[in-house]
Order: sequence, then C-alpha cells, then structure tokens
Amino acid sequence: MKNISIIVAISENNAIGKNNDLLWHISDDLKRFKKLTTGHTIIMGKKTFDSLPNGPLPNRTNIVITHNKNIKIPGCIIAHSIEDAINRCNNEDEIFVIGGGSIYKQLLKYANKIYLTLVHKSFDADAFFPEINFNEWTIIEQTDFTADDKNKYAYSFITYEKK
Repeated sequence: MKNISIIVAISENNAIGKNNDLLWHISDDLKRFKKLTTGHTIIMGKKTFDSLPNGPLPNRTNIVITHNKNIKIPGCIIAHSIEDAINRCNNEDEIFVIGGGSIYKQLLKYANKIYLTLVHKSFDADAFFPEINFNEWTIIEQTDFTADDKNKYAYSFITYEKK
C-alpha cells in the first residue's frame, strides 16, 4: 500500500481555483507546501501543471496525468490514468497529490492523509475540492491563524489521517 497524501488549500465552500489560478495568496501556505513536498513525488493533472509559473516544481518528482498520449513535458513523468500515476511511484515514504479538482476527486479514496489549508471565507470559483466524509478522517494536528498585514484572510492548517 502506497502512502498517498493530499495537499490542498480550500475555502469554506470547497473552492480551490478560478480560471486555472489560485484564489488567494497566503505566504505561509506556500512555504508549508514547499516544505512538505520537497524531496517527494507529486501527482497533478495537466491543468494544474499548466498553472505552475515556472514548469516542473524543483526538487520533486513531477508526475502529470493527461489523456494526451503524445505529450512530452521536460522534467516530468507522464501518466495516462490515476492507476498509471500511482504505479509510476517507487517506494517513496510519501506521495503528494497537488490537484486539480478532478484529480483530487479520483485520488481521495486512495489517500491516507490530507494536509488541508482551510481559508475562512467563501469564494467564487470554477474548481472545487470534493466533499470530504469527515467520519472517515481524524484530525491529528490543527493550527489556526488570524488575518494580518501579510494575510488578508484567517486560515487554518489541519492535518487529517484516515481512520
């Protein structure tokens, strides 16, 4: 069994993005994302890859899921299904799923941990995180932050483990 973790920032209405872009900028969330995922394999859909400003994320094995059988992306491993992506992971101690919405939805059932950043506001969006059945998960860590000069919105880092 592979150790698959989802890492995501969502709003109170499960929004994760609009027009293939993030809805907010929380510096500590980006730092947490980098700290947790560096040195690991990350799995993402093609739209999420396209939203990255500088191509593949450095110091990580980037796996991009796409239906396009002819695509080649320098610095990335291409997978053509969820199962293909999982099978391309070696014996890493932790694999991170970084989006987008449909990739999260398909991989949620395989995940045993969720690193959630909850932004305490609702947003207009066109991409959403799937509903989580919280009866299947236990909070193992939570840190709450208030809005301040650097962060426009209050937010929480919550880590869940599957029961």
